[in-house]
Amino acid sequence: MIIENIKPFVGQHCESTTTGTLLKQIGIDLSEPMLFGLGEGIGFIFWKMKMMDFPFIGGRVKTDLLTQNICKNLDLNIEVYETSSVKKAWQNVTKYVDQGKAVGLKLDCYHLNYFTQKIHFAGHYATMYGYDDNNAYLVDTEQQGGLVKTSLKNLELARNEKGAMSSKNLSYVINRKSDNLDLDSAIVNAIRANALSYLNPPIKNFNFKGILKTSAEIKKWFESSADVKRDFQTTAMMMERAGTGGSLFRNLYKDFLKEAGEILKSKEIIEVHKIFTDVAEKWKTVSELFHMAGETEDIVYINQASEILVDLSHQEKSAMESLLLVIERK
Repeated sequence: MIIENIKPFVGQHCESTTTGTLLKQIGIDLSEPMLFGLGEGIGFIFWKMKMMDFPFIGGRVKTDLLTQNICKNLDLNIEVYETSSVKKAWQNVTKYVDQGKAVGLKLDCYHLNYFTQKIHFAGHYATMYGYDDNNAYLVDTEQQGGLVKTSLKNLELARNEKGAMSSKNLSYVINRKSDNLDLDSAIVNAIRANALSYLNPPIKNFNFKGILKTSAEIKKWFESSADVKRDFQTTAMMMERAGTGGSLFRNLYKDFLKEAGEILKSKEIIEVHKIFTDVAEKWKTVSELFHMAGETEDIVYINQASEILVDLSHQEKSAMESLLLVIERK
């Protein structure tokens, strides 16, 4: 069963690409920055555990929340299915594909045939739009080839993988509640909610507090690392090219603010967009310094990155405070 004339969303980030594809099937076609912004996507996390080879630096809200927020702000109905049964998980998908409706999947990209870089990441998303006796047909990000396929066995392994960020064979579909789409209100609500959550991190590892903490932690990390080149060059790659849109998702958010400012006719939001343009450039510089630290194993690059992170912590906090003031006046 293959859904004919599938309308794939062309995107850089896996979750926005998947949800964007599902939205296109129900007549909603928005840009990737707009989806990221409506998903209240901007954030930050610095996380390290003994079981991890090296700390994780992330720049968005945790997995699953992006899509939930998009549906909340656009007043759409999302149906999410999870099960520990492989058989039931397959039925949860095929019952919709057989009706001509594409389905979003959460899985571990390590098992997917078309992934050449074999890294376990159980927070990956793709859209399934068909299957036959041997393969499942998926929509993935632009970097992964867009329209792709993987064996049914590997899809089963990917969906049923355990570990960090994994879910129990999660799948989801999205439906409209009505023909109305109040994009202006959705943008206002999303900016307000994202700013509030960003400015009130639950612990010091998150958001502007997390960036400030990272400025100190990367020095300790460099000194204790068993493999400086692997640690910092892998982190640099993930910040720039692992579906983030570049600059640890800041490029996506700055473009969202520009689009939002134009739609809402808000010069103030456009001004914050300009701040985030500078923020994005600084994050790119941090990733470049991480790469050089790995290449040379010289801490001077980490010290430079640390100074920029201190500045970024203050700059992002100030920008989100400005956004909140603008939105509260609307």
